[in-house]
Amino acid sequence: MISEIYRDADLLVVAKPAGLLCVPGLSSPDNLFDRVKRAHPNARVVHRLDMATSGLVIFALHYEAQKALGRLFETRNIHKRYKALISGVMASAGGEVCLPLLCDWENRPRQKICWQRGKNALTRFEVESVDRAGDSTRVSLYPVTGRTHQLRVHMQALGHGILGDALYVGEESEKRFGRLMLHAEHLGFRHPLSGAPLELHSPCPF
Repeated sequence: MISEIYRDADLLVVAKPAGLLCVPGLSSPDNLFDRVKRAHPNARVVHRLDMATSGLVIFALHYEAQKALGRLFETRNIHKRYKALISGVMASAGGEVCLPLLCDWENRPRQKICWQRGKNALTRFEVESVDRAGDSTRVSLYPVTGRTHQLRVHMQALGHGILGDALYVGEESEKRFGRLMLHAEHLGFRHPLSGAPLELHSPCPF
């Protein structure tokens, strides 16, 4: 069963649960793409979320839509907002992180900051609320670029790792929260074929 947020003749937007792969992989036979194809056999992959991340994922329903959506992502004309719960109390009300990222091949799938060979990565953030008793902060994250694990590494670099992240914060955090506290909440873009504005939302589950 998949949760459809939006569908027309060209594209489909669904809400992915945390812990589900977007596409087939070695760690699990179950994945979002196969679930979508059972209902929409012509569905095509446009972008992905990490297995641990929940939230909005777009699929094209034919080749022309896939090409057009791909161009939107390449030209950064899709505006994304994530919600995250991060460790510690963030001092600033908002800002941005611009740190280049590179795959840490010896510790895959981890990524690392690398000024020599890393790819440019930019994340903007806003503090939504602070829980001093729980020593945590709820933030909205706006990735300008779309590098692998970008939000996770950038928040960790600020000293405020995303809670529940076994890979960058530690297994104890994952055990405590039961999942990565990161959710792709909002997508805003113009329909790549009709030009109509779309604002799509998936409520944050935490």
